[in-house]
Amino acid sequence: MIRIGHGYDVHRFAENRKLILGGVEIPYEYGLLGHSDADVLAHAMMDALLGAAALGDIGQHFPDTDDRYKGADSMLLLREVCRILAENGYRIGNIDATVIAQKPKLKDYILSMRKTIAENCGVALSQISVKATTEERLGFTGRLEGISAHAVTVIEKTE
Repeated sequence: MIRIGHGYDVHRFAENRKLILGGVEIPYEYGLLGHSDADVLAHAMMDALLGAAALGDIGQHFPDTDDRYKGADSMLLLREVCRILAENGYRIGNIDATVIAQKPKLKDYILSMRKTIAENCGVALSQISVKATTEERLGFTGRLEGISAHAVTVIEKTE
């Protein structure tokens, strides 16, 4: 059986934080505000994966009220989501994601993000797609208030 999931996440910019996207630190004057490392791309992917399997969302599995996840590396959380999927008899077909950010420009970091995500999911690089776009200075991302991400995934039942 093939299942499809969609995930969305958003975080606002904040001073004195690292900007982490897809497990990669991006040099920029601001980071993203969140309980964990606020990796908006990883969070959208995790929600897509969990949603495809009807296994809840990241708020259910990694609540921001739990101090164990304060400052957490989202790649560790992504690995845990992939473990949960496997435990429930699913494997990843592919993940396709889009990061929406007016700044910084991300094209030079896309391949590193894909490699990091693929490694942490235990899949081939060809199964991970990451794209970046702006909103032409419209909306909160266009006003440089934050970054958002969408992710779509296909998973397959292995049993």
